[in-house]
Amino acid sequence: MSFEGKVVIVTGAAQGIGKQIALNFARNKAIVIIFDLDEESLAATQKELGAYSECAYYLVNVTDSKQIEQAINKVIDKFSKIDILVNNAGVTKDNLALRLSENDWDTVLSVNLKGAFLCSKLCVKHMVKQRNGKIINISSIIGIVGNAGQSNYSASKAGLIGLTKSLAKELGSRAICVNAVAPGYIKTKMTEKLPDKVKEEMLKRIPLNRLGSPEDVSCAVLFLASQAADYVTGQVVVVDGGMI
Repeated sequence: MSFEGKVVIVTGAAQGIGKQIALNFARNKAIVIIFDLDEESLAATQKELGAYSECAYYLVNVTDSKQIEQAINKVIDKFSKIDILVNNAGVTKDNLALRLSENDWDTVLSVNLKGAFLCSKLCVKHMVKQRNGKIINISSIIGIVGNAGQSNYSASKAGLIGLTKSLAKELGSRAICVNAVAPGYIKTKMTEKLPDKVKEEMLKRIPLNRLGSPEDVSCAVLFLASQAADYVTGQVVVVDGGMI
């Protein structure tokens, strides 16, 4: 699964799942471009990725089309193409619907869904000219089954699935594949802070009896980005240990 010479953009890549995805692409010799808002973390991640392959970073707010376009133009100026886009950037603002503020609804939908749309739209312009490309959207099982206290997050991740399937139909004639990965409970800094009792309840719902890892999600992304998945489009790959 070599990506030598491929130009990959990963959003929200300064830490967590996004960082692991970017790292695995770099280990497989891709040229990796990472977007995020935390410059200190971006610089540290770039240094780590640089041990394996060429890497660059840009401070990008994925809700701002001008920032995205400026960064993408710089990528095109330097590398002349974009082969793979991974829309990973996301936020949570959890609360019960009756207590959820309009601002928290707008923020989550804007970053998680609008951000993926804007990045896809601006990258697709170049992929269409190339007549090939791969887009992988990071959704969630919460976008499939819902979750109390996460109506905004669930709506945004369900919307990503709809966006994925629609783009797959629009872009298939240009040999551009669009798919989604829907992670379940993944071991991150956030889940590590949960009380043991909560973790135990989580594990009871997972047939494989363990939380997933960022590596588990990354492996699914790399498969969908590879030539092995050239006839796979419009699909949602669930990475949840059998939970749903």
